Amino acid sequence: MRVTIAPHTEGVLNADAGSVVQRSVLPSGVRVLSESMPGQRSVTIGFWIAVGSRDEADHQHGSTHFLEHLLFKGTHTRSALDIAAAFDAVGGESNAMTAKEHTCYYARILDTDLPMAVEVLTDMVTSAVIDPQEMETERGVILEELAMDEDDPADVVHERFAGQVLDGHPLGRPIGGTPEEINAATRDDVFAHFTHWYRPEELVITAAGGLDHEQLCALVSAALARSSWELKTDASPASRRVTEETVIPVRAGQEAITKSVEQSQVILGGRGLSASDEDRFSLSVLHAILGGGMSSRLFQEVRERRGLAYSTYSFSSAHADAGYFGLYAGCLPSKVDKVSEVMGLELDRIAAEPVTTEELERAQGQLRGATVLGMEDTAARMSRLGR
Repeated sequence: MRVTIAPHTEGVLNADAGSVVQRSVLPSGVRVLSESMPGQRSVTIGFWIAVGSRDEADHQHGSTHFLEHLLFKGTHTRSALDIAAAFDAVGGESNAMTAKEHTCYYARILDTDLPMAVEVLTDMVTSAVIDPQEMETERGVILEELAMDEDDPADVVHERFAGQVLDGHPLGRPIGGTPEEINAATRDDVFAHFTHWYRPEELVITAAGGLDHEQLCALVSAALARSSWELKTDASPASRRVTEETVIPVRAGQEAITKSVEQSQVILGGRGLSASDEDRFSLSVLHAILGGGMSSRLFQEVRERRGLAYSTYSFSSAHADAGYFGLYAGCLPSKVDKVSEVMGLELDRIAAEPVTTEELERAQGQLRGATVLGMEDTAARMSRLGR
């Protein structure tokens, strides 16, 4: 039976000169957000599923990332080659990413090829086969990916730091799982994870570029009607993940990881802010002052004045109910103690002394400029809508 569904547009927002942001909720509960950018010949579109590594059951660790790989391996109507060839044939690009709180399948194509992209991406997220043989092949690919990440010292130290700060919280788990968890994953576990989360209520579709919002909604509606999903006609989107911030216990300590490498990687930090915290914008300014560029305190003190490291910066990661922040530097093993001392002193100084007016204005200007420059392509705008 074919079901015809029409979108309900909730609002229209002016993004910037010439572009318009619109949001609609389809009767199935699927949300569609778009930013029409007149004069653009390209479109970037993303299918976001509100599931990440934090949502996995104890016996399903790594399943979200596993699914990201497997959805490119074929559906009931398309092979893996069909999916790849569809985008290659028009000079387009397709990819996916798994995060701690979401998964996104996206493509960049010409505006005239948007119908194809909607059709293929819809087929992938609604009708993936999860073939056992393909799963075994992809298991090896994922194990190689994990091994590659383990060979990158910077990746290792960031992953372990997050695990230490968020110890015991699902956000502290590695996104890709561990080799042991990937080897233990079964087709039944991964397929159960797929059917539980890949539902209309959890799907958000975002697009930016040369497009018409109403046409996009019509394309999505038609593709969903042809899919294997059972669509409701009065569904509501899934509610927000959490409404209260999780209290993460303060646990001071340190961990040393020994690897056969030339350079040591150092992170000093702790708990941060959630994505909805009212102080998150102030934290962005703080990071710009501490380690956001070549004029930042960290860069000037650690690299320019003392010559202790080549790369040094500050960072933060904010999630629905928790977050973390840190200062990073890569240095020779003989300089680890001194680098750690200097980073600690910079944290003490910014907590004890007011920042100067010059620093504040420079940081604000840096963030304003970076925000605008970062929105100059359709992929960045699509991602902003999805997040």
